[in-house]
Amino acid sequence: MRVIGIVAEYNPFHNGHEYLIRKAREIVNDPRAIVLVVMSGPFTQRGLPSVLPKDVRAKQALMCGADVVLELPFTFACAPSERFAFGAIETLYRTGVVTDIAFGIDSDNFDLLKRLSETDLDNNESFTASLKKNLEDGMSFPSARANAIADVFEYEDKEELRNTLRRPNSILALDYLRAIRIFRKNFNVIAIPRVGDDYDAADVGSKYPSATAIRDIIKGCGNSQSALGTKLTGLMPDSSLAVMLSALSMKKYSFPDMDLYAKSAVMKLDSADETTAYMGDGLLGHIRNTCEKLRSGESDFDTLMSKLNTKHFTQGRILRAMASMMTDQSEKFISEHKHVPYIRVLGFNREGRYCLKIMGKCAKVPLIHNCSDFLEHPDEEITSVSALDKKAANLQNVLMGLPLNTDWDIPPVSVK
Repeated sequence: MRVIGIVAEYNPFHNGHEYLIRKAREIVNDPRAIVLVVMSGPFTQRGLPSVLPKDVRAKQALMCGADVVLELPFTFACAPSERFAFGAIETLYRTGVVTDIAFGIDSDNFDLLKRLSETDLDNNESFTASLKKNLEDGMSFPSARANAIADVFEYEDKEELRNTLRRPNSILALDYLRAIRIFRKNFNVIAIPRVGDDYDAADVGSKYPSATAIRDIIKGCGNSQSALGTKLTGLMPDSSLAVMLSALSMKKYSFPDMDLYAKSAVMKLDSADETTAYMGDGLLGHIRNTCEKLRSGESDFDTLMSKLNTKHFTQGRILRAMASMMTDQSEKFISEHKHVPYIRVLGFNREGRYCLKIMGKCAKVPLIHNCSDFLEHPDEEITSVSALDKKAANLQNVLMGLPLNTDWDIPPVSVK
């Protein structure tokens, strides 16, 4: 059985995602290959709540080519690229069935990424010294890391190297490759060049727009189904759009109230300290000082983020720290939970059901189909990580106007 693993957020599922699934099957020359997706849950890698609930996004994927959708736990999903990639690849590894891993790249030079991934940065004193100096000079961590790699890596075109390392998909691809090497699993790696608009393009320039552009359209339309249908037709697969609009009409969600999130975060600041995950290096003080200077009427999310914008801290770092603060995730928690302790099943189709039966025999950690399954595994690590998942899900529920603890009532999505 050939099983292609894909790491995704599907926030929401658009044409580019469908293209990657289709292309991966073409490359392995097996139209019946199982596509198994590891997807972020209520919060994304950039630190924001997803625009759709995870069960809706899972159904979108299953209607558009995926066979199984698994959830990446919050502590790995809402994390810097290294931790995000490690947790996702570890999940694919621990299924015991994945044979291939496919991901998108926004560089034509995949050989460069492979060479970079084979470089031992962890034990490179020159890299460590360069990274430290760059951070002391006020660079954000991604920029400091990219420049430090360029300083120590022998490559004739340093500008090409730096440009590659500045691209989000290239950074993730590099971290995927490094994680694959850690597990020493002989996965067949499928790198698929990105088509259409750039990763973070704000405007729609092709039938393959960025997820950023689609989320901007959603934000502009609000909860108007007719406006969403008109604006998004052609930019998302018809099945994906239909799933989104159907769930919206049935009031299974509303789009997250980000202004409420901003106000809640400001109120939570009093109980936060620098032990909160990602809040170190003076970030907590920066957020508090910024919030203290906000004038009346400046508590909306967009204004808050524009005020918090700084060269030293990336927006992703700020948002991940805020999400950690809102869910009470500490740095200690991250240091103590370095591995994915379970595999949460979000959905499957008929072929995926067969794959899950095989996983039940091969998986290296427990498979969780329903929240009640957690009660059968009273392991401390499973309990702690799942409790954090529940907090993140409830936080998203509040922002979407949904009842608390709905995660316990929603079974995996089953698509025929």
